[in-house]
Amino acid sequence: MDLLTRWRKLLQRLPARSRGILITCIYGVGAGVSAVVFQAGITWVYRLGLVQLSHQSPAIFYGGSLVLLLGTSLTVGWLLNSFCPEAAGSGIPQLKLAFWKDFGFVPARVIWVKFVAGILSIGGGSSLGREGPSVQLAGAVGSNLAALMGEAKQSRRAPAAAGAAAGLAAAFNTPLAATTFVLEEIIGDLNSRFLGAVLLASVLGALVVHGIIGKQPSFTLTGVESPTWVAYVMTPVVAALASLIGVYFQRASLGLRARAKRLTALPAWSIPAIGAFITWVLGSLIFWRTGHLGVFSLGYDDLSNALAGNLAWQLAAVLLLAKFVATFCCYGFGGCGGIFSPTLFFGGMLGVTVAGVLNLEFPVSHGDLLTLAVVGMSACLGAVVFAPVTGILIVFEMTHEFGLVPALMLGALVSQAISRKLNRENFYDTLLTQDGHRLEHVRPPRDLQSWQEMPVSAIANFQPVIVKELTAATLAKLLQEHPYHQFPVVRDGQLAGVLTRKEAETAMAQNRAPILSPATVALREQTVAALQLSLIESETHFVVVLDRPAGDVIGLVTLHDLLRAEAALAQQARAGE
Repeated sequence: MDLLTRWRKLLQRLPARSRGILITCIYGVGAGVSAVVFQAGITWVYRLGLVQLSHQSPAIFYGGSLVLLLGTSLTVGWLLNSFCPEAAGSGIPQLKLAFWKDFGFVPARVIWVKFVAGILSIGGGSSLGREGPSVQLAGAVGSNLAALMGEAKQSRRAPAAAGAAAGLAAAFNTPLAATTFVLEEIIGDLNSRFLGAVLLASVLGALVVHGIIGKQPSFTLTGVESPTWVAYVMTPVVAALASLIGVYFQRASLGLRARAKRLTALPAWSIPAIGAFITWVLGSLIFWRTGHLGVFSLGYDDLSNALAGNLAWQLAAVLLLAKFVATFCCYGFGGCGGIFSPTLFFGGMLGVTVAGVLNLEFPVSHGDLLTLAVVGMSACLGAVVFAPVTGILIVFEMTHEFGLVPALMLGALVSQAISRKLNRENFYDTLLTQDGHRLEHVRPPRDLQSWQEMPVSAIANFQPVIVKELTAATLAKLLQEHPYHQFPVVRDGQLAGVLTRKEAETAMAQNRAPILSPATVALREQTVAALQLSLIESETHFVVVLDRPAGDVIGLVTLHDLLRAEAALAQQARAGE
């Protein structure tokens, strides 16, 4: 008997509650260690590469940094396209999809590809963040540790969620924000049954980073003072501007990503190098004029200087613009990295810029500058991910300054009002939609009312076999190639009715034109409750889905489709318990 088998049998002897706590601790520690090692790898590559080059002659810096960015991005493109395309980007949407669609099962290849590609991409200088990759990496570690513990594939949701929380807590040193983010974004329920496991793993992830790196916030704020009326008056303005930056960053990034996916003139593995080259051009120009490296990689050194009041507002504005362009290019062209760090950078630099401009007419204290900077950070992040509680907590825990919370809460209200008005979905859900995934297709509703309010598109078959000719030869070929019992018939671009298999066979045998049954129709945005009534009233228990009234046929739903969807969602709900 091998050691792993003995360990599994030992776990089975433990009481259920004790066993659950123990394996959650294993997930939390394992995921936390992976995130800390990932962070250390990024820092090591960045310091050994760009930072060391910045101390050399201009020719060595520009030439060496170009080789570094292009070399790492080409390697990353090859890794992603050859081994694991789902490791591209931040990884949070992919983990969210795996959580709901695959019961939390994440292939082991995601771990090593994300680890290597993320270190090379972010450490090599691409303008992306480490936090999203840490979440996917740690979630994958939790899922695969569950396999070692003997958990079945359909029981990996809790391990994946616990690992994700531990990873984000270790990446940001923010256990509370990590807990709320996983509940808000990945699970979508702050009152989830996974709350205990997520919270425990998150705390363990923070303890791991404390033990290995040390107990310190991501940004150290010095000379913190209570904000004056100036800061509170300007808080809604900064939050609104930061929200607009977040909204248009999402549109620019995902719009470019959609266009880049259609590029055929270049091999897919080379496309991330385009974003890296643009980053090198912008970063080199900024370094040439100012000596700052903020456009490259995370940019946390310059953001820390800005929060300390050691960065001129004009430079903050330039860094904001250059970082914005570099980041949406790196993400849009398929780099491996996240959006947490960049959005915090955008918001922080915006706050410093507004404070600097305001100081030209009104005295702005250092406390006011800090307040506006952190409000910008929280508002920009919240506008992109639609997670206001996380946006507040993550900045609070990163700074350890409770006095900033009232302004952060006010900024969050403004941010959510603007971003939800301008964008229908957050960054991650829009990306999944862009890739052809809809969460309502895979995420079980919480109750009967939620199920009945789901759209028809959640269960429809959008690859229907449509009959356009009713000749004997066409019908014979149709019946031979397809086993279905009913087919929508379209004539002159309009739905004419429904052809049943029995009627087609009878018409062929009698050498006559088939008689069509009346078609029951539904629009894709109609609710499942309305669809159920239509199926009951339909003579054929068959509903044709149209894109608009009297429009094109885009799908169909049978009674079997409805029952199958209900059974699948019930199974998912039971597996998630």
